[in-house]
Amino acid sequence: MLLIEFFRHRRDAATGQRIRLGRSRQLDRIFRRILIAGCVLLLMFAVGSVGFYFIGGEATTWSDAVYMTLITLSTVGYEEVVPIQGTADRLFTGIISLVGFGAVTFMFTTLSVFFLEGDLDETLRRRRMEKHISKLKGHYLICGYGRVGRNVAEELDATHRPYVVIDADEERLAAARERQPDLLCLAGDASDDDLLLAANIEAAAGVFAVTDDDSRNLMIALTAKQLCRSTRVVARCMEVRNSPKLRKAGADMVIAPDFTGGLRIAAAMLRPGVLSFLDDLIRSETAHRVEEIPLPEGFASRPLETLDLPGKDVVLLGVREHRHFRFNPSADTCLQAGQVLVVMCAPEARKAVEQAITG
Repeated sequence: MLLIEFFRHRRDAATGQRIRLGRSRQLDRIFRRILIAGCVLLLMFAVGSVGFYFIGGEATTWSDAVYMTLITLSTVGYEEVVPIQGTADRLFTGIISLVGFGAVTFMFTTLSVFFLEGDLDETLRRRRMEKHISKLKGHYLICGYGRVGRNVAEELDATHRPYVVIDADEERLAAARERQPDLLCLAGDASDDDLLLAANIEAAAGVFAVTDDDSRNLMIALTAKQLCRSTRVVARCMEVRNSPKLRKAGADMVIAPDFTGGLRIAAAMLRPGVLSFLDDLIRSETAHRVEEIPLPEGFASRPLETLDLPGKDVVLLGVREHRHFRFNPSADTCLQAGQVLVVMCAPEARKAVEQAITG
């Protein structure tokens, strides 16, 4: 697993490096355009100053020539201190005016793009993201995108489940978007009502309260349940003694990483084969996984044998109803809305099971 994690981090680093390289090249192009426009402007300034000095004759000073060049390049049109009389003089002045003004306009336009492009891109990206989030259904909210939150996101990605990340650290989210440009995320306090509503919690399937602060996870669980009572909340608990408080706040399940980590370490020593098998069922990206598939409210009651499961790719382990679990149910078991099928299948086969239920 360490080797897999190493290559995953290498892949993320390579993706981030490619994105940063693309942005660096874009900035290089902008700087190059500004430099070219500046060089053209300086050239026109020098040519114009020399030209107006000779056009004005002996009565013209270098100060007059420079002033004449400046008002011509900027097309201000103040009083001409150098007389422009002949056709050649007017043609020269027109060329200096057109080329110089074009260079000035191009340079300031490029500078405007340089300063405003980031804000404009960010505004458009945020609007597209909010529009996308508002259309989600059955997605998950990951409140806290630290080490635990990123692992949760990787599991949701592996099982093709949509999610929205909420974190108060904008720099952390910016770094995450560099690695994953299509990441749906919102910056702010996940216990804020408006932010959870912006994340479309009313249509969400569940909320992960996985910040590194128990009090904040408690507030997230409480707020989520107040906004949408039916949403399932799984909370992270740093101190085991805070677990009852989180449950009272509305968390459907509380996970204490230190406690469960200790159990896993003990199991790795005492039952290594079993632990490895369970890890494969829970985390493997290619092998079969243990999945829970709820029967929706509109599901018509019928015997298990009438359910067209996709053959050997799906193994039905049991049926759960509330806290009761029926292991290896018989073919005549009556399936009803509200029950949950516990199956072992590949991630792709899960969709086939859902289609068999709705069909």
